[in-house]
Amino acid sequence: MAAVARFLVRASGSSKASITNVSNGVHSKVGVSLLRVSSGFNPHAKTQKRHAAHFTFQAEPAQTKYGPTQKMNLFQSVTSALDNTLASDPTAVIFGEDVAFGGVFRCTVGLRDKYGKDRVFNTPLCEQGIVGFGIGVAVAGATAIAEIQFADYIYPAFDQIVNEAAKYRYRSGNLFDCGNLTIRAPWGCVGHGSLYHSQSPEAFFAHCPGIKVVILYRAAVDQVPVEAYHIPLSEAEVLQEGSDVTMVAWGTQVHVIKEVAAMAQEKLGVSCEVIDLQTILPWDTETICKSVVKTGRLLISHEAPVTGGFAAEISSTVQEECFLNLEAPISRVCGYDTPFPHIFEPFYIPDKWKCFDAVKRMINY
Repeated sequence: MAAVARFLVRASGSSKASITNVSNGVHSKVGVSLLRVSSGFNPHAKTQKRHAAHFTFQAEPAQTKYGPTQKMNLFQSVTSALDNTLASDPTAVIFGEDVAFGGVFRCTVGLRDKYGKDRVFNTPLCEQGIVGFGIGVAVAGATAIAEIQFADYIYPAFDQIVNEAAKYRYRSGNLFDCGNLTIRAPWGCVGHGSLYHSQSPEAFFAHCPGIKVVILYRAAVDQVPVEAYHIPLSEAEVLQEGSDVTMVAWGTQVHVIKEVAAMAQEKLGVSCEVIDLQTILPWDTETICKSVVKTGRLLISHEAPVTGGFAAEISSTVQEECFLNLEAPISRVCGYDTPFPHIFEPFYIPDKWKCFDAVKRMINY
């Protein structure tokens, strides 16, 4: 279904022609009606610009512990990481839809020219085949880096990930494994992605033992170390210390709660501790619980629908471990239980105002 959706999106470059062909003579009548209704329209009038971002990006101080840094956005830093891997590991290969051409987000630009067509190559539009091929490459001993063009398209590969990759070591009694397989996919809302370019499927995979789920920042520009470095998995990062409310998020939503923390301090005098969870599975229970013991309040925010979202798992664990320390009910500020909308995306996303209202409710409880 995801592949079909993608085909429709790509095939809809000439939407006016499609409408004309489908509606035949009706199209011209509708057009005339619109012109009559809009006779006072001024094409040169200034209109308000639409801002896709639902947060104000706040750059972090440059870290020097990993050596010299360079200003990069997320996509450039991904390219740098892939470049480092290909350079240091002669068995590493990158494959997926359009990666040989640089990828839709330009994350593999120049890598095919630098390392050759045998190490960076395109695949058919078949996510199940991409992941299945990656499992075989990793089992054979190579480092496989599979790209799924959007996380929304990962569902056809769900069986390969959950029933094959995740269980390979267990079912073989540790004789074989595909631990050298990494599946990378852009994730989350983009401001105009609608149903098939905006989803956050992390909770589906968090229920599956045998895999690790990691979510990075998106749409960020920061000083990034030039040389290769490693960030440990399963360790949340405390971005800002506080004493009144613990706020947990991952991905783009981290930028949202950072802004909310600043608003809470300015408008309410409330000190918020901001934590980037980073690894969804296995997640850092110790850091979260330690923070909640200190603050007594917890807000968790993610873009995915609230029911069955990973915020529920965090909430349940904190309630069990920190019940006597809680000063207010745990708050989940998440997406609605609906398909991801297009023009109504600004109303769907858990923006700073929704999170700020949740902070006020917890403080006044």
